[in-house]
Amino acid sequence: MEKPLKIILGIDPGTVVMGYSVIAVQKGVIGVRAIDVLKLPVKEDNYVRLQLIHEKVTELVQLHKPHSFAIEAPFFGKNVQSMLKLGRAQGVAIAAAMAGGIPVTEYSPKRIKQSITGNGNADKEQVWQMLHQLVKFTESPKYFDATDALAVAITHYFSEGLPVAAGARSRARNPRKPAAAWDKFINDNPGRVG
Repeated sequence: MEKPLKIILGIDPGTVVMGYSVIAVQKGVIGVRAIDVLKLPVKEDNYVRLQLIHEKVTELVQLHKPHSFAIEAPFFGKNVQSMLKLGRAQGVAIAAAMAGGIPVTEYSPKRIKQSITGNGNADKEQVWQMLHQLVKFTESPKYFDATDALAVAITHYFSEGLPVAAGARSRARNPRKPAAAWDKFINDNPGRVG
């Protein structure tokens, strides 16, 4: 019996540039249906940018009808304001996918790098080189944000059927369970929360 076509939408969230990729997998062969970025107008107010993110993800869901949605979790930097803005961008993208009835899974940057290169500390160039070996491109994407989104989608494909590991949580399956990374951040920074 032939395995059915599996379509996965991957997102690399951002407040200035959001990367996205749609892959289709059949018989273990990964094909890229879409890979690009949404450039958000820096001079616009944050809420306008959030609306544009929501509209783009909604459009991608309607156009490609993915079976699953994978997104990179925000990493914890020193700038709390940037982290909050990135979290909002991620939340809007997730809400658009969930409104389309698509199961959502989140992966940490380290998990994505580990899945693609075998090294959780790989740089963007190393990730791109490995992606280039996994998927044949007709032309190279102009932005690493787009290839990061491709890495997210492929990580999800590689992870399907495996137990959910630390750093990867499905919001559709575990809606009340917070991501382990947030728990760690709260425990490590009690004075910055609440």
